Amino acid sequence: MPIFRYLLLLFLAVPLIEIYFLIKVGDIIGAWPTVLLVVGTAVLGVWLLRLQGLSTLYRVQSSLQRGELPATAMLEGLLLLLAGALLLTPGFVTDSFGFLLLIPPLRQRLAAYLLLHSLFQSDFPLRPRPPEHPRTIEGEYKRRDE
Repeated sequence: MPIFRYLLLLFLAVPLIEIYFLIKVGDIIGAWPTVLLVVGTAVLGVWLLRLQGLSTLYRVQSSLQRGELPATAMLEGLLLLLAGALLLTPGFVTDSFGFLLLIPPLRQRLAAYLLLHSLFQSDFPLRPRPPEHPRTIEGEYKRRDE
């Protein structure tokens, strides 16, 4: 299935799931407490995201100062960006996934897994690959003294 079909399914399913849970929680605790809970989780998430983002930025800078490639830390930064988008999306399901990405050991393991399995390697290889067939050009030459 092409990636665009998955994205279409995702963009249709996520709002429906979020609306379902918002209605269920609203029935249990009321409309205004539900709204306050959604806003409160967004504010708490953004605050935690700021703290985690700064610590990840410091790790990237220290890795660069040591002359190391900060691939894991940079991928963690992308995961934090995803967490921020999920936390700012109103709803409980997206907030749950956003908060999971804010847990440092979980985020570090996910980044290491993604790097190990090279989801991004198809277009941008992380390690240079040796050529499949060595390129050898045969020929003769003569040195001419001028």
